[in-house]
Amino acid sequence: MMVGGLSRRTTGRSTWMVSVLCVTALLAAGCAKFDDSASSPFSPEPSEASGAEVEPESPPPSTTTPPPPSGPLGPCQDPDPSVIATCLDTTGGLVVLPDAATALVAERRTGRILEVAQGRQPREIAHIDVDASSDGGLLDIALSPSFVEDNLIYAYISTPTDNRVVRVAPGDTAKEVLGGIPRGNVGNAGSLEFSGDDLMVLTGNAGNPAAASDPASLAGKLLKVTALTPAPTPAQPRPQVVLSGIGTAGGVCVDPGVAVWVTDRTPLEDRLQRVSADGAVSSPVWTWPERPGVGGCVAAQDVVAVSLSTAKAMSALAADPSTGAVTTAPGVIVQDRYGQLGGAALGPDGLIWVSTVNKTAGQPGPNDDRVIKMPLPSGGGGFD
Repeated sequence: MMVGGLSRRTTGRSTWMVSVLCVTALLAAGCAKFDDSASSPFSPEPSEASGAEVEPESPPPSTTTPPPPSGPLGPCQDPDPSVIATCLDTTGGLVVLPDAATALVAERRTGRILEVAQGRQPREIAHIDVDASSDGGLLDIALSPSFVEDNLIYAYISTPTDNRVVRVAPGDTAKEVLGGIPRGNVGNAGSLEFSGDDLMVLTGNAGNPAAASDPASLAGKLLKVTALTPAPTPAQPRPQVVLSGIGTAGGVCVDPGVAVWVTDRTPLEDRLQRVSADGAVSSPVWTWPERPGVGGCVAAQDVVAVSLSTAKAMSALAADPSTGAVTTAPGVIVQDRYGQLGGAALGPDGLIWVSTVNKTAGQPGPNDDRVIKMPLPSGGGGFD
């Protein structure tokens, strides 16, 4: 066995040695011949003497970055990097999509729901027939909790006979979820936000303060809607009344697992109210006697940011984590930069998206109405 093993190893080594010797002998004898032109990675340069055509050398590529274009901006171009979309019709509410870079914004008078993102033209994804007379129209929108799977959008709208909640998928027709909310000459604003799987619906008093305290009326209330399947009005289960006495609806926002916050306007003051996770109502936690025009709101980690239309500002309030009380004056996030602010939504990355309403009651500029995003300060403080 040992002899056989040695024999195999010797045979292999002999073969390897013979091969090396053969190659060495061939190289020494000049038997191996290589084409010099093939061995070179470059072709010889043509010359005038060889009769070949000589092309002029191209200049080396520039390593400097060209300067940005100068001169005036074009239509609907805003130099502010915080502006996401421009030249919209007067807006209703808005929501931020899960990618944190795209939002859906409602146009109150046209009934269009537009997808907006920085650097892109707005794209219509749905249209709802609305009655936009007075302060009605497409007033707010909210995403289904399973939006990634079902693409459903819930909307608060006005019709010629009532205000109602509908749901719509892109390219589809809207279907009624909750109808019979009173409509008036004023006070039709409403707001939507999901708290878990329940839809919180804030309704205005439709210009009738008595309706807000009437338990038989859906006007002037914060409602919890659990039945979200479209159905004719008579077949719809009555929603739960969470809060009564609402004036002109501002916004409803949810700090998940902590509280639902509500803003509204009355003839005496604007208010911020809080409903804790156990249903306890703190009414109100803050008031504005100067009536700055509270609108949409966002809430996270005991900070509530509120858009103000008349004051042309975004304000932030810090709530006590244990009691929900607001004991210090609101901070100003931004003021007098974008005009009147209306809808507000919080993105997954913690940035606030806000829509302007300058075409409704402000002094619209050439790029209005717009969508802007800004950071949510911690502790209710502002920023420069």
